[in-house]
Amino acid sequence: MSTDVTSDAHNDPVPTQAAPTTGDKMSRESVTVIVTLLVATFVVILNETIMNVALQRLMTDLHVDAPTVQWLATGFMLTMAVVIPTTGFILQRLTTRAAFLLAMGLFSGGTLLAALAPGFPVLLLARIVQAGGTAIMLPLLMTTILTLVPLARRGAVMGNVTIAISVAPALGPTVSGIILDHFSWRFMFVFVLPVALAAMAIGARFLTNVGERGKTTLDFASVVLTVPAFGGLVYGLSQIGGAGAGVGPVIALVVGIICLVVFVLRQLRLQKSDAPLLDLRAFNFRMFTVSTLLMVVAMMALFGGVILLPLYLQNVLHLQPMETGLALLPGGLAMGLLGPVIGRLFDKVGPLPLTVSGSVLMVLTLWQFSALNEASQLWWVITLHVLLSLGLALLFTPAFTTGLNPLPPHLYSHGSAIMSTAQQVSGAAGTALLVSIFAAVSAASGLVAGMHAAFLTATVIAIAAVVLSAMMRKTPGAAGH
Repeated sequence: MSTDVTSDAHNDPVPTQAAPTTGDKMSRESVTVIVTLLVATFVVILNETIMNVALQRLMTDLHVDAPTVQWLATGFMLTMAVVIPTTGFILQRLTTRAAFLLAMGLFSGGTLLAALAPGFPVLLLARIVQAGGTAIMLPLLMTTILTLVPLARRGAVMGNVTIAISVAPALGPTVSGIILDHFSWRFMFVFVLPVALAAMAIGARFLTNVGERGKTTLDFASVVLTVPAFGGLVYGLSQIGGAGAGVGPVIALVVGIICLVVFVLRQLRLQKSDAPLLDLRAFNFRMFTVSTLLMVVAMMALFGGVILLPLYLQNVLHLQPMETGLALLPGGLAMGLLGPVIGRLFDKVGPLPLTVSGSVLMVLTLWQFSALNEASQLWWVITLHVLLSLGLALLFTPAFTTGLNPLPPHLYSHGSAIMSTAQQVSGAAGTALLVSIFAAVSAASGLVAGMHAAFLTATVIAIAAVVLSAMMRKTPGAAGH
């Protein structure tokens, strides 16, 4: 098994799978690798939300009803939920370059297929292929950062990741709104494709392999279990609050929980022979567990707010979709652009002051959201959304970094996969809970009362984040860092 090497200050070769123990400098090759992965991640995550405001246009052009067209979003999310748990294995078996080319190849192929899709079934297939590539990119980026970046600079670099995971989703609806005002829906994919292909070409030319490949074997039973376990959970949670959902989502949720228990038990058994699909020994590290729980609570509050706020802006304040996207844009930009600043602060002061401040700010802003009504001013809603985004930025970068820092190198890919999976499931859970409460209360007492009830529930959930934030402590790197 070969390992790529770089040179230290004395021109002695050192393995690239371990970050340097002294100094804060990164080689030019390391910076190139991380920037390439960041740009690619930004593109694939932008694509994830670009479809949201196009569903109405697609219903008309493709002659499908609302429940059918919604599968373009649901299918994407389900594929992400199923593929992400397998990325721990994928990233250990493939080189960095091979994993990147696989991810961007799937994404670019899906994007081309979507642009040429003759009808809804092919478009749905294209979205599923895109999701397969998207699911690999974020864990690949996180694992590479952990491998290449010195411990003293991880906060700052993780802060840059916030740009990809925060600004891209915020830009998605705005970009698609502009495209749909002037072009066919196909151009949402036509404009993305050249950027994706350029990122893949740059990666193929400059990306170097980092870390060592493992020799783990693929457990087929575990792969099969991921479909009903994570797919059932996400589908059940995402559909259970919908109008006329029936018993189907409840059955999917029950099956998902049962299969998840079986999946976990199987991973615990496979860990004895060092062959799990998803290595749960990352939870042996206390700060990883606390950070993951904090991410779960924050994502529940965030996703519920992301769904509810556009409903409020369009149905209560009567904004158009394009105006709604522009109203939410400052918050997304604030979260992303503040990420690097918060990352540098994290490197200096540790997680505790940042996470406590962020969680308290999140509770206060969600509480203020619960007081909005028909007379609320748009500038106040935008201000609250920017403050909520600031609170979440103060949580995300420290939680990612604090949770992943103490893991040994062989758990990097698994820890990243666990955190990404937890984000998908908790986002679906938060959406299901808050939308169900909104729908139930709205049916009885009106839209504004439904908003009040849903945002008050989000406020109560966010209080758990304050408790978890108070438990955060600065973590040293694993042995060898």
